[in-house]
Amino acid sequence: MSYAVVGSTVTGRVLDAATGLPVPDALVTIQGRVWPVGTHGEFAVDTDSDLVQVRAPGYRAEHRYATEEPVIFHMHSFRPRAVYLSTYGVANGSIREPVFKLIDEGVINALVIDVKGDRGQTSYRSHARIDWGAQAHSPMPAMRDLGVLIGSLREQGVYLIARIVTFKDEPLAAAHPEWAVRRADGGPWRDNEQSRWIDPSNEQAWGHYAALAEEVALLGFDEIQFDYVRFPDAQGLVFTQPNTKESRTRMIGSFLQAMREKLAPYNVFLSADIFGYVCWNRNDTGIGQQLEDLGERVDYISPMLYPSSFTWGIEGLAKPTDDPGQIVRRSLAQAQARTGLPGVRFRPWLQAFRDYAFDRRPFGRDELRSQMEAAVALGSDGWMLWNPRNQYPDVSQAFTSTLPRIDGGQ
Repeated sequence: MSYAVVGSTVTGRVLDAATGLPVPDALVTIQGRVWPVGTHGEFAVDTDSDLVQVRAPGYRAEHRYATEEPVIFHMHSFRPRAVYLSTYGVANGSIREPVFKLIDEGVINALVIDVKGDRGQTSYRSHARIDWGAQAHSPMPAMRDLGVLIGSLREQGVYLIARIVTFKDEPLAAAHPEWAVRRADGGPWRDNEQSRWIDPSNEQAWGHYAALAEEVALLGFDEIQFDYVRFPDAQGLVFTQPNTKESRTRMIGSFLQAMREKLAPYNVFLSADIFGYVCWNRNDTGIGQQLEDLGERVDYISPMLYPSSFTWGIEGLAKPTDDPGQIVRRSLAQAQARTGLPGVRFRPWLQAFRDYAFDRRPFGRDELRSQMEAAVALGSDGWMLWNPRNQYPDVSQAFTSTLPRIDGGQ
């Protein structure tokens, strides 16, 4: 049903439901175009549409029709507490049911679901993968009814994050070998898992990832998360653009900006995963991830703050597994200080798997708790737990009075 008058101006305000104050950094989307709100949360848009969509970091996205003016949005603060499910995990009942129990118990309120995994497989039948030739070289999709599952989870109020493994993409490289990263001798380069990568500076390939992201947004996800959105960290490789810091950071930034523009009509959040050391390194870590350049392109920056991955330690902490919370706390503080962004613009990945670099200790209740408390203390937009096997037996025990359970699972 349509109410707006053609050529009218839609006006309104975006306010915090709890405080009544203007929501900072809110974005209004009408007819696929995006406007920032004013100092007092106000907006005025000339349009012939009456559908108004709003999102802001740290809040649930909302939409409504402009049946009356001004259109007042009362936004509700929201901090995702998520665990990861692979394409296989989301399709396997014995794996996903314990995770869904954590939702029912009010322990978590969000999921990160692989829609395209590390080996190029998808969790559903993707027309984007078919149309661009990648499906012919991929494992079969994990599920026939992912859309039904997404609808059920949304009814429960679960925040859904779609993880897209981006440039590590053997199936797309098999379909389009001319897009693949090359060795200096001209031959195709493969990583340690014998997977080819798509050249991040090949803008032709961006169209595929834009189509995939748009498809995923239409499935009903709240957020699109790009992982492996970087250049490979190997020496002597050849790309379509010069392999310099300036070129790498420009291409990664341009790619994320292109995805942001493509996804604008859907009012979904956009995030990017980065290496943990990117929070500390002043350069682009040789992969195009320059911390200061990311905030303008994405809603959330998600550093992978696994203590096991900090193999060189940090100043004053040579063995990060001895104090997992310190890695999270200090890394987030570094990131905020360098970018000038508030804590809510960061949502870290936390370690929920056995250490592999230092002493092989399991990451159980205490290790989880220290990381979670550090993320909360730094004001981050929640957290995400990574376990490649999708097993999270100690998450419930990690909660204390400073990490209360979620009433009703919300």
